[in-house]
Amino acid sequence: MNAPTPSPDAAEPNREAPAPSWLDRLKALIGLRPASLRTDLAEQLAESDTAKDEFSPTERKMLRNILGLRERRIGDLMVPRADIVAVQKDIAIGELLKVFAHVEHSRLVVYDDTLDDPVGLVHIRDLVGYLIEHWAVDAAKNARRRKPLPADLDLRAVDLSQPLYSTNIVRRILFAPPSMPAVDLLVKMQTTRIHLALIIDEYGGSDGLVSIEDIVEEIVGDIEDEHDDEAVHIITLGDSSYIADARASLDEVASTISPAFAASKGNGEVDTLGGLLVTLAGRVPVRGEILEGPDNFEIEVLDADPRRVKRLRIYRRPLAAEPGARRARGEEEPSVAPALPEAHAESARPSARPGDESAS
Repeated sequence: MNAPTPSPDAAEPNREAPAPSWLDRLKALIGLRPASLRTDLAEQLAESDTAKDEFSPTERKMLRNILGLRERRIGDLMVPRADIVAVQKDIAIGELLKVFAHVEHSRLVVYDDTLDDPVGLVHIRDLVGYLIEHWAVDAAKNARRRKPLPADLDLRAVDLSQPLYSTNIVRRILFAPPSMPAVDLLVKMQTTRIHLALIIDEYGGSDGLVSIEDIVEEIVGDIEDEHDDEAVHIITLGDSSYIADARASLDEVASTISPAFAASKGNGEVDTLGGLLVTLAGRVPVRGEILEGPDNFEIEVLDADPRRVKRLRIYRRPLAAEPGARRARGEEEPSVAPALPEAHAESARPSARPGDESAS
């Protein structure tokens, strides 16, 4: 009689079950249903009580940002074209050094004729490496000099007037449409090891710029280093007026000056103070122009160029007293000057303020 064939479980009685994945452990930790992990996790993170789970407030915020990253498009977080710092491919490397010294970036876009003709990017580390390689002299020969060169470097060995394109240190740059999900661009940057992407519009022109830091900040918040200066976009003056950077967000202006500015966002077409002015004027306002803003405010353009507004002054227009308003408060009505004959009316008019373009 043949012996029964042992079952697989009987043959391997000590076989261990596979270890649960991190996803299974996360589900067990929070008590989520497998079919709706994203939805249930979002609901769990939305609860204000942190005593019942293992997440700290910082972890909650980061997890919410991760869940929301799928909905974010790179067009929402890109640096606009007007703020891109870029250099031409024939810039002298000496001038390029000075550009790097005055900007906060380690990578710069390189273009041919205009920013719509990008050729790549240049990294400050590649530039320094190129200079060190060509400045270096043989240590033994340097030791035999009557006056050895410091650090075995001959700073006269490189012509700082040579163009950037002759150095062969321009690297490839990524291109992406503004509709691309931010998480997809992050994965592409990781796989290609290229951490800068130009955002190209439907006509092939350069619309903006996104770095890997911009995407990571969507998860962890702003990342500032020792070279970042805290940006002050709105300054309050003693006369109750304000000096504002045109890049200030309408939410920031609303919290500092008046909530009416946040209501001016409308359907979300504009997010900055400069964008609001362009919308109000129907064009790019010029320097010295005064526009009527929300909530009885006037906005004066202090600095602008043909492409954008840069600096503004915001102040409230004086309200005209309504008829009978003073009497209702128990105040005396201001005395009214008697009417002047027509011949003397012109001479009695106040002179126009200096710089008032509306004065004839």
